Amino acid sequence: MKPEKVENFTALVPTSSRTKEEVKELLDKNRIPSHVALIMDGNGRWAKQRGFSRVFGHKNAVKAVREAIEGCVEMGVKYLTLYTFSTENWQRPADEVNSLMQLLVSTLRSEVKELSEKGVKLGAIGELASLPNKCQLQLDESIAKTAHNDTLVLTLALSYSGRTEMKTAIQKIAQKVEQGEIKASQIDEELIAKHLYTTSIPDPELMIRTSGEMRISNFLLWQLAYSELAFLDVLWPDFRKVHLFEAFLSYQNRERRFGKTEDQI
Repeated sequence: MKPEKVENFTALVPTSSRTKEEVKELLDKNRIPSHVALIMDGNGRWAKQRGFSRVFGHKNAVKAVREAIEGCVEMGVKYLTLYTFSTENWQRPADEVNSLMQLLVSTLRSEVKELSEKGVKLGAIGELASLPNKCQLQLDESIAKTAHNDTLVLTLALSYSGRTEMKTAIQKIAQKVEQGEIKASQIDEELIAKHLYTTSIPDPELMIRTSGEMRISNFLLWQLAYSELAFLDVLWPDFRKVHLFEAFLSYQNRERRFGKTEDQI
């Protein structure tokens, strides 16, 4: 028997006309994901629609970042990881890359006080040594200023590549095998996870991507193995708490089986 044809299939999380308060009321506060990963996509298209350069979109995305952080704090999320700049992004035009680096510095400088007031602890993963010195210094300073906070761990993925992360982990483990510190037979998932950038934080339960694109783009390849994926049609500069809460609601309406049957859950 041929499988029934599914019409108009879409993996997009539908957005509604409900307010953030209405969506929040529908959420089970005990089933909020502990770790949310976010691919912030659509800045360039948002700017192009308005007749401006891509940089204009990046500058107008700071409000969306604030909304995501505030929404996570409000709902009790413990970890938020933002895909801020990928290794592939270095291939973009030099003026856009330079503007992004300048925006990173200015945003960290202007937002660090408010982050601390919200109890946000800042961290970063990726090939951080490839960032301009000014970015590295500001990042280090902001991380130090928020080190004592414990409400939300905010991790910026900067000059990040999931494949590079896994390659680096494999190289470190291989070196330990060569030096006789461990045996090849001792390599398991736990050991690999300990050698990833994210060794100190749990895997995300939910990954959200904006702009309608349905791919993970080399982001947290190991860590997303059992994450729920939510793809939103909204462009990143227009992202607000209501979109975050809609993604949470979609997450709560799914059954997470981890390879088991429905009856075993």
